[in-house]
Amino acid sequence: MRKALPAAIPFVVVTFALEFLVRIGWIKAFLVPPPSAVFETMLHDWPELLTAFAKTSAGALAGFALSAIGGIAIAIFLASSRAIRSAFYPYAVFFQTVPIIAIAPLLVIWFGYGIQTVVASAFIVSIFPVIANTLTGLLSTDPALSDLFRLYGASRSATLWKLNFPAALPQILTGLRIAGGLAVIGAIVGEFIGGQGLGSVVDMARTQQRTDKVFAAVLLASALGLALFGSINLLSRVTLRRWHSSEQG
Repeated sequence: MRKALPAAIPFVVVTFALEFLVRIGWIKAFLVPPPSAVFETMLHDWPELLTAFAKTSAGALAGFALSAIGGIAIAIFLASSRAIRSAFYPYAVFFQTVPIIAIAPLLVIWFGYGIQTVVASAFIVSIFPVIANTLTGLLSTDPALSDLFRLYGASRSATLWKLNFPAALPQILTGLRIAGGLAVIGAIVGEFIGGQGLGSVVDMARTQQRTDKVFAAVLLASALGLALFGSINLLSRVTLRRWHSSEQG
């Protein structure tokens, strides 16, 4: 509670200030709805919003899980050889530079309408931070420790799992933190084109000029991203608190 209080104070202040400014007419309600209207919409439309939230959560979590597994595996492959990195890493960078909104219609053609398109979109958006951070961690192992493992005749697999991977864990978790938020963004984009969920709610509310409903859906999407971020922080706390300075004190 002590850690959450400093962050809660600005939120409360901005919420009350926004409510006041909208009510006195300084901000038009059709542009930015008062927080009370957003809260009322969440209460009134909670069955629809809850169903949409569940669908978005399923797509984002599935895409995030695939990006975590695939990104770590690809990073291990790239770290195995300088020649492999030179040959394949540029394609990973190129993969990241493709705008997801531009290829989203192609995902519908390839995967059809439904959660599979949402998962693919979340996966594409979130995999690169996992690759980049994991690769950086694997390549940043203390050279003295690597020499010690070679001196004692450790195999490459033993060196990877007992030295390189644990040393890279802080960077891996950083990549997962970034990927969690991006997975939610990718899921929402996928739902704009070929799925249901919060992205679909936002799109329909936009056409109806229901800015209150748009804000309600956006807040729920943000809550999902924060939940993912908090889960990774908890995992980081559990795995790093005994030996890494980032989780001590």
